[in-house]
This record gives sequence, structure tokens and C-alpha cells, in this order.
Amino acid sequence: MAPWKKQKKRGEVSKFRIMPHFVLECPSTRGVEGKARETWMFTMSEAAREKTYSESEIKARLQQELPRWVYEGGWIRRTYKTASWKSTLMVINTVGHLAEAAWHHPDLTASYAWVEVRLQNHAAKGITDKDFELAKKIEDVVLWQPGKEGGALEGTPTDQRFAYIDYKKS
Repeated sequence: MAPWKKQKKRGEVSKFRIMPHFVLECPSTRGVEGKARETWMFTMSEAAREKTYSESEIKARLQQELPRWVYEGGWIRRTYKTASWKSTLMVINTVGHLAEAAWHHPDLTASYAWVEVRLQNHAAKGITDKDFELAKKIEDVVLWQPGKEGGALEGTPTDQRFAYIDYKKS
């Protein structure tokens, strides 16, 4: 039997039974050409079964794999220093793209010249491999400096007027 059971009558709210303890409800809306279209969210029923790491395991992995990230209050987090509001928005959009592609969404806090990224697997109620993998991808993309790789891409000019990320402070 499917892990969810759809219960719906015309014009009613759809209910999707995802797991014994979770019911996801969504309203039906009118779609193109008057056809009913349902809007709903996906959830991973496997999340509750994912391995969550202990505090000592998390700190050891962060020290080895992501030394600029910290574990605090049940989250792994990292603050990126940016050069300006425009740069802050560019980091937010980059993290947003990676999160959507991974289908694992961090909490973000931003100000004029910084962005804080916080990761935790809400469904598993802890830190899982998903958090570490997304943190690594964010770190690699946000701190990428193509000019230091010696390839055809020059990277951002060193002139502060064109600064994007404050690599020395991040």
C-alpha cells in the first residue's frame, strides 16, 4: 500500500496521510481552463529514520570537514561576511538555489554586510548527513575563487569597488 492515502471529495480540502502521525492538508484551486488543480507540499517520510549525529560527532565532523562552521543550539551555522547589501543578496540567492536543488532548506539571517546560514533537519529533529552535505556545497560555491585556480576565469577583481565576499573575514 502507498505511504500516503488521498481522501478528497469535490470542493473539499485534500488530505494526504504521509505517516501515521502526519497529515498534510492543502486546498484545491482552479487551474487553467477551469480544471481543478491541487497545490501541495512534499515531505520525506524517511527523514524520521535518518541517522542524527550526537554533539561530539557533529563537532568532530565540523572540525575535520567544515572548520568555519559551528554547532550551537541544535544547529550547524556559518556567517559569511559580504562587501555590501548587493553582495549579501547574491549570497542569499546562491544559498537559495543550492537549497532548492538539494530540497533541504536552511534558515537564513541577513544584514547589510553578512549572511548567517543555519542548518538542521527539522523532520529528523537533529543534524544529519543532509546538513553536512549542503553545508559543504554552500561553502564550496560561496567561497569559490576562480582566479586562484589558474584557469581561464579571472575571478572578481582585487579592487574593493568590485568586492563580493570578504574572503579574509569569511
